[in-house]
Amino acid sequence: MTTVLVFLDHPGASLAKSERELLSLGASLGDVAVALADDADPAYLDGVGSYGVQEVYRPDGAVSEVLVAGKAAFLAAAVRAAGADIVLLGNSYEAKEIAARAGIRLGSGVITDVVGLSSDLTATKSDFAGSYTVDCRVTTGVPILTIKPNSVEATEAGLPSPPREVRIPVELPPAAARITGRVEKPVSGRPELTEARVIVAGGRGVDGNFGPLEDLADALGGAVGASRAATDAGWIEHSAQIGQTGKTVSPQLYISAGISGAIQQKAGMQTSKVIVAINKDADSPVFEIADFGIVGDLFTVLPQATEEIRKRGL
Repeated sequence: MTTVLVFLDHPGASLAKSERELLSLGASLGDVAVALADDADPAYLDGVGSYGVQEVYRPDGAVSEVLVAGKAAFLAAAVRAAGADIVLLGNSYEAKEIAARAGIRLGSGVITDVVGLSSDLTATKSDFAGSYTVDCRVTTGVPILTIKPNSVEATEAGLPSPPREVRIPVELPPAAARITGRVEKPVSGRPELTEARVIVAGGRGVDGNFGPLEDLADALGGAVGASRAATDAGWIEHSAQIGQTGKTVSPQLYISAGISGAIQQKAGMQTSKVIVAINKDADSPVFEIADFGIVGDLFTVLPQATEEIRKRGL
């Protein structure tokens, strides 16, 4: 039986959607074990166990204090301890770096930005800002794959069940930098941008007013994103930036409002399932990749859409 090791980091009060997707994917491939880098509450561990996970590997030491190097060392040790045949991680920048460093330690191939995975471990990914779809396989060592959120349908969890904790020693690398403190990000009530099924994003055309976008996002249970022009202008925090120098997202529905759609922006959202573009300029490049386009003023279109959605109770 194939052993799948799922790496989880930054545990919250309960499993995040992307974590449930990783566990579901792992369960479809074989027996799942988890490598958990940080401390977690019993409720979180019960949630992990509800996906059939019987063993959770934990580092015998504080690996998070030495940035990603410590976590990569722990992941490599967990792969050996579990006898893993495949390793799955999330697709954040941090997860990609952990995967790369662990791959070097294990002499294993790494594939990032995976949007599909077959039973023979052929991975499908989008390359060159979503311009090409590539099928590839790891041919050396234990395959290490980072999976994009919203690429897998999370299955229903079973009954809560605490998995067995296995502590493993980790030889931490010499640290050139250490984490001395953390500050919790204020909770917005909206889903994490990279995990959201619906994203409403604004650019230079919002002219500093993200109110209509936030209203529509809340009506749809989605997140709010932005182009670099909007974040550089200080209209919204930089963590909301989508694009080549921001976050890469792949929601079911992406609504672009007042964004020209330059290649830098396309690189971050082109793999969205459905793209709706709203722009006053009929020649805007965003319409080239949009599934549905509306030529109009976003301050007229978005409130009308929000009102109609709320009226229908969607």
